[in-house]
Amino acid sequence: MAEKTVVVTGASSGIGLAAARHLAEHGYTVFGTVRKRAAAEQFGGQAALRPLLMDVTDHDSIRRAAAEVEAHLSATGGRMAGLVNNAGVAVSGPLGYVPLKAVRLQFEVNVIGLLAVTQAFLPLMQQADQAGRIINISSISARVTTPFMGPYSASKFALEAFSDALRVELMPFGIKVIIIQPGPIATPIWNKGADRALAMYRRTPYQPVIKSLLKYFAKQGRTGLPAAVIAQAILSALQTPRPKTRYLITAGKPAILISQLLPDVWRDRLLYKRSHLERVRPE
Repeated sequence: MAEKTVVVTGASSGIGLAAARHLAEHGYTVFGTVRKRAAAEQFGGQAALRPLLMDVTDHDSIRRAAAEVEAHLSATGGRMAGLVNNAGVAVSGPLGYVPLKAVRLQFEVNVIGLLAVTQAFLPLMQQADQAGRIINISSISARVTTPFMGPYSASKFALEAFSDALRVELMPFGIKVIIIQPGPIATPIWNKGADRALAMYRRTPYQPVIKSLLKYFAKQGRTGLPAAVIAQAILSALQTPRPKTRYLITAGKPAILISQLLPDVWRDRLLYKRSHLERVRPE
């Protein structure tokens, strides 16, 4: 049987690292992308788990990474079984004040980077005897947009649109495109940049609620589902004969689904109260 190879982007921590390890333990040769060689130490020396230096915002590094995987497939006679687009960043803040530079980075990583990686590795999947699968890691934020998460939610809405189009476009090749929508996961992404965010918005009308917002994010990092839950979902999406197009994975799944049925004005009022925005006063 031909060796099955999977590329997992953003594998230095969180969901990406958990997925890379889990897939390697279940018979896949996994190339986990990291931006710095030192991050590969997280892999723990697993023979089936190989670091792949790549930055999703650097198109030259993407091309080099694709060439390295192609050389491996040629040498081993293996096939590209899957691409897991996990790399991402989360930019938060009130849209009236969030720096445009930060929003551009949000889309460069979560949207443009995802498409660039997909385009680079797609030829390897089209050449495989058995069509591989593309798994895009989205978020519940692509279902329900909350205050201060506009940049992140917008990038995930864009990811979903790309995935919906790509899923149909790749049907002639037998390549399936699958979206995984995690709820809060215990990963470092929730704690990154908290102090910077607090300082950035201190002089805005939203200052009274920023600190409580950051506390909420920190809580998500402590109490969210373990990344291993998403790793198992990724494995299932790769192996099940007839995968779903979307997997919503969150402890609050009923509440998310119900909230989508509410009229916009009701949902807005609910989010307004939960975000304590009544404490905001115009300058």
